[in-house]
Amino acid sequence: MEIDDLKELISLLQDTDITEIQLEKDGTKVKIRRQMLVSSIEMHPKKTPVTIEKSAEAEEEVQRLITVTSPIVGTFYRSQSPEAAPFVEAGARVRKGQVICIIEAMKLMNEIESEVEGVIVRALVENGQPVEYGEPLFLIEPVG
Repeated sequence: MEIDDLKELISLLQDTDITEIQLEKDGTKVKIRRQMLVSSIEMHPKKTPVTIEKSAEAEEEVQRLITVTSPIVGTFYRSQSPEAAPFVEAGARVRKGQVICIIEAMKLMNEIESEVEGVIVRALVENGQPVEYGEPLFLIEPVG
């Protein structure tokens, strides 16, 4: 696949509502994903924009959280098997080194461990969803 082919695919995404395209040509697979930025303004009945300011307290809370990101590209799984319970749920306390999910890449199951002791605040990815390198998976509030 040549650079001109890739440029054509990128321009196709820019000119349409398509957010992802995957193509295989001559044994080469290419997947291009465009993220849509969504902005919204809440309106009062008089059609005047409302600005929402984050409190310093809320901002501080977000900064305290640790984001666990995917170290590889693959498929995210919350449990060992479809019948098994998830490794962790929101509100669960985790230890450093505890397995919190699996990412399947090229038929290899890679256990992802917590890097900190803390409490799972939120899972950011659905079970079975593809993930990219560096994509946020969990938010953890560190303890201790």
